[in-house]
Amino acid sequence: MPKILIIEDDTAFCQMLQKFLTKNGFVVSISYSIKEAEELLAKSTFDIILSDVRLPKGNGVTLLPQVKRNSPATQVILMTGYAEVKTAVNAIKKGAFDYISKPFTPEEILSVIKDALNTKVAEPKVSGQAPKSNPREEAQTNFLKGQGEKSKKLHQYVELVAPTNMSVLLTGESGTGKEVTANAIHKASKRSDRPFVAVDCGAIPKEIATSEFFGHVKGSFTGAIDDKKGHFEAANGGTLFLDEVGNLSYEHQVQLLRAIQERKIKRVGSTKEIELDIRIIAATNENLSAAAEEGEFREDLYHRLNEFSIEVPSLRDRRDDILLFADYFLARANSELDKNILEFSDETKRILQDYDWPGNLREMKNVIKRAVLFSETETMFPNALADEVVEGANKDEEAIFSKSDYEKERIMSALKQTNFNKSKAAKLLQITRKTLYNKINQYQLNV
Repeated sequence: MPKILIIEDDTAFCQMLQKFLTKNGFVVSISYSIKEAEELLAKSTFDIILSDVRLPKGNGVTLLPQVKRNSPATQVILMTGYAEVKTAVNAIKKGAFDYISKPFTPEEILSVIKDALNTKVAEPKVSGQAPKSNPREEAQTNFLKGQGEKSKKLHQYVELVAPTNMSVLLTGESGTGKEVTANAIHKASKRSDRPFVAVDCGAIPKEIATSEFFGHVKGSFTGAIDDKKGHFEAANGGTLFLDEVGNLSYEHQVQLLRAIQERKIKRVGSTKEIELDIRIIAATNENLSAAAEEGEFREDLYHRLNEFSIEVPSLRDRRDDILLFADYFLARANSELDKNILEFSDETKRILQDYDWPGNLREMKNVIKRAVLFSETETMFPNALADEVVEGANKDEEAIFSKSDYEKERIMSALKQTNFNKSKAAKLLQITRKTLYNKINQYQLNV
């Protein structure tokens, strides 16, 4: 039976949730603080952690790195009564599976838990068989083709490089869908029936990185109680995706370069060489070229990874596709939350298109999902969106208003200085008389 740890300082709510989940076939442990949770995590491994965001002496988000470091397969779901998108985005970036806003129904929490249990964490796979599909995994593997010029160019590059064995370096901001793009390249390649292994280089502690990449044999170091395959060996025959490759230490850059050049590895503690046949796709949101010039990233490794480069554009550079992506995430959120929101209102569409999306597709997914949860009719209206999205979309509008106010003040000042002589006022403003008349009519100035 799946094991769940609840971290919640509201004793009554915590115990009620424990009883409900126990009745539904889960083995449930509870803790009322970060300290208690850490003690339980040191003794046992859990399939799911349900943690409140705000806890005494800490919060669920700060616990995330420790959980993902010690038990990568554990899925973390955050519970919050504050439903802040920023908190959710930060949590997802640090490895949380999802978040759910209080108050939630029993059906909602069960749905999120089941989705988490059905979603495989990106880790070494022994076989090349594809896992059973579900909505969340499809979002990680399906390559949604946009209609804008930037999206068409991205898709053309994917189709061009996929059939080759060239190493690919994906660049772009966080949340733009670099892993989805890497998976699309893999699926369109001759290796599509072989494993696709995704590795977050920034999440691997330096002390165990060699073992994580190349594996180890039993007894090779303290804690090596069994033989273990590393990411390279698990991806053999398929594709190894190295996300945030710029976070690797210099020592591990050397090891990575040697493995790519020689196409051979040795497990830690072993003298046996393992032949490799893998394709490398790397991703970064840093400027690796500049890092190589400054000596912070090995130049020879950079060129090995950068046989073909693709920039995954930000969402604000793909405004033609914003509503397409929004419709996609709307359909997903409806399925996950068992809702039936059919459309966006015209004003909601305007806000979605005008917002800059600093978190890109990852942020949009969370924003749409939250808005679906808050929507009470079949049409999504702006009041369901997070305040920061609405305010962010209206910044440009406020700037226009400010410009208009400034322009009106200048025109009135010029008119007053010239005793309302329009010809002289136009010269003072350095515009034509006709333009001045148009501005007076536009702003309905009483002159």
